[in-house]
Amino acid sequence: MSDMPNQPPSDETTDKTIGRIDRALETIAAVRAGVGGAILGQERVIDLTLATILAGGHGLLVGAPGLAKTRLVEAVAIATGLDWGRVQFTPDLMPSDIIGSEILDQDSAGKRNFRFVRGPVFTSLLMADEINRASPRTQSALLQAMQEGQVTVSGVTYSLPEPFFVLATQNPIEQEGTYPLPEAQLDRFLLQIDVPFPDRETERQVLLATTGDGDLVAKAALKPGELANLQSFVRTMPVGEKILDSVLDLVRSARPESATDPEIRDLVAWGPGPRAGQALIKAAKARAFLRGRVSPSLDDVTAIARAALAHRMSLTWRARADGLDLAKLIDRLVQEALRPA
Repeated sequence: MSDMPNQPPSDETTDKTIGRIDRALETIAAVRAGVGGAILGQERVIDLTLATILAGGHGLLVGAPGLAKTRLVEAVAIATGLDWGRVQFTPDLMPSDIIGSEILDQDSAGKRNFRFVRGPVFTSLLMADEINRASPRTQSALLQAMQEGQVTVSGVTYSLPEPFFVLATQNPIEQEGTYPLPEAQLDRFLLQIDVPFPDRETERQVLLATTGDGDLVAKAALKPGELANLQSFVRTMPVGEKILDSVLDLVRSARPESATDPEIRDLVAWGPGPRAGQALIKAAKARAFLRGRVSPSLDDVTAIARAALAHRMSLTWRARADGLDLAKLIDRLVQEALRPA
């Protein structure tokens, strides 16, 4: 059989592709607007949170109390059509309080047997409020759920709903009575999202909107199951060689073992692993999609860098003693690694 020359796509195929892209962009714009209906002035936080969901990862929201972190999670759940639940973490919380436990039950015939009662982790979107207040034992139980999408009780494995996301919160101000998250669990979070205080004008709008008859309300934009289509779209987005090389340069420049800058070896105790590069690419693709584009740019990687690297790096004692700010160090590495050739 003779080889047939490659045929260009037909006009009908091209029109279908363009139509699929347009519909996907319209849908994600509606999701973004749906979340924005409940949250004022936090566009960056909204984008990073939605990027985490679109990339299929988990997010760690870090901010002082009263910055609408719980409202944000609820708004994301409403806009994306996900079932959600909230757990307030405390030092006395046990793993069984999260994943569930077996109870001794008796049927109508009088026969006794054990029955598994599912915990709050069996939901599509779990808000783990003040996760660093949980004991290491409870944290490890949640770690398995985040990493494997399943839990094990008495040797029996139970699958969690699909999709399954964890949006955890952490209070950076109050550290007394907390258990710092181990590096292994921090690395499981796709992004660490810092939630800042609003500017004066935004805070004024919040006061007006929430102290009168009305209130800020999120709007549903997706039906159950439609989120999977958007996630599939993000996964298939192309990534240019320039973007890939820039991400590699950035991640490797932040490691003492591979950094070409000798100062980094004195400032960074341990740097980001390959999962950081994966997070950068996944989240950059999702951010580009949220901004109405079908391929990530260097601007997307720059915007994601802090959230993808801050919880995957640690400064040396000397750097901390000198008052070095990790965020500023990441910004410097970004400028060096992602600057145009």
